[in-house]
Amino acid sequence: MKYISTRGQSPALSFSQILLGGLAPDGGLYLPESYPQFTDAELSAMRGLSYADLAFTILSRFVDDIPAVDLKAIIDKTYRADVYSFTRKGQDAADITPTLKLEDNLYLLSLSNGPTLAFKDMAMQLLGNLFEYVLTKEGKTTNILGATSGDTGSAAEYAMRGKKGIRVFMLSPHKKMSRFQTAQMFSLQDENIYNIAVNGVFDDCQDMVKAVSNDAEFKAQYKIGAVNSINWGRIVAQVVYYFKGYFAVTQNNTQKVNFSVPSGNFGNVCAGHIARMMGLPIDKLIVATNENDVLDEFFKTGVYSPRGSAKTYHTSSPSMDISKASNFERFVFDLVGRDSDKTRALWSKVDSGNSFDLNADGYYTKIADYGFVSGSSNHVNRMQTIRETNAKYDVVIDTHTADGLKVALAYFDKKTPMLVLETALPAKFEDSIVEALGHAPERPAVLNGIENLPQKFTVMDADSAAIKQFIVEKTS
Repeated sequence: MKYISTRGQSPALSFSQILLGGLAPDGGLYLPESYPQFTDAELSAMRGLSYADLAFTILSRFVDDIPAVDLKAIIDKTYRADVYSFTRKGQDAADITPTLKLEDNLYLLSLSNGPTLAFKDMAMQLLGNLFEYVLTKEGKTTNILGATSGDTGSAAEYAMRGKKGIRVFMLSPHKKMSRFQTAQMFSLQDENIYNIAVNGVFDDCQDMVKAVSNDAEFKAQYKIGAVNSINWGRIVAQVVYYFKGYFAVTQNNTQKVNFSVPSGNFGNVCAGHIARMMGLPIDKLIVATNENDVLDEFFKTGVYSPRGSAKTYHTSSPSMDISKASNFERFVFDLVGRDSDKTRALWSKVDSGNSFDLNADGYYTKIADYGFVSGSSNHVNRMQTIRETNAKYDVVIDTHTADGLKVALAYFDKKTPMLVLETALPAKFEDSIVEALGHAPERPAVLNGIENLPQKFTVMDADSAAIKQFIVEKTS
């Protein structure tokens, strides 16, 4: 299996060769040369597999340069019940991603049972173990540079803390995460973890990461790696739970399902797109946005118009406060027939601060072929959805999941199973839950008082030269 860049000007490489790097040298994102296909018989054989066995079955189609016995050991080490133990009452941690039935054909797919209570753990825990394996085997080290709007940072740091040969430099928007999210990251005292609070919004952090990643000389000299969802390893790991969710709510492969996905950087729903391309019987992939509704606007109009940091709203679902969705490039590459010249031209417009319109070339009409629809939510909507879900189902959901559920209900026909991806546990957004319900959500006892722990972080302006200098100082 070889991987190619969406922009077509980088050589095809193996999985291990692209694992650490993130962006391709030409600024594009890696995708497999073609998507593996599962037949009906193979899908049937996958029903009933444990999460780890299902992950191995899927990932082994994408990873052929790590011996199967080693890959299986890495996956088994990652997906254990004791790692994903923060389940709701009545759920089995051994399921890893259990479903929670709200009513007939309406479910939450629980992805938030890992150590940081966010769906990012599902991929990041695997990525940490893969990184350590490849670095140890090759006798190398890496300096991970990432950006987070709230959940990626803590998931990456908890997955990489104490790992041999790995330093983590994580950028986050200063004072724009929840108190819990901030505490999860900044309270870590591990010597290999560096938190940088950027005066700006997530898009500024992401632009700094891309600027460093696009400096080929600096990237090579300081061994810069990536854990954001621009990293293919993150995306492919997330493909697995779409299969697990599908099998959990269907009896045979003639049935189709809908997935509603709270969306910021488009990585989570991009994994659903890939699962669908592999043959998983998905009808609709529902892109749910908050007030930062650039993606909803695109799927409704065919115009992609990132608004820039000055027009990115700070909301009560902060992990989705993103204007430029990096992984959107992966889908558009498929949408335009894997035409790298076309993709490169489109993102040349985006990178220069402009928009693009896919109506003129007829590509917008093809979106329906990929199952995508969309909708948006706002603060009033999510507060109402949290209250109504609690009153109707006796279930407390977080603000991002509320965005997903609100948009899902607009497409729920009661006949087709609908899975809403629960992207975080409500404890991560306590202030919003108190606003909606009048009381704090439950949180795991081991996380009580996390906001009161000492915090270690550095404040920095949105300047790529400054983060480069910081990396030089900390690695010298």
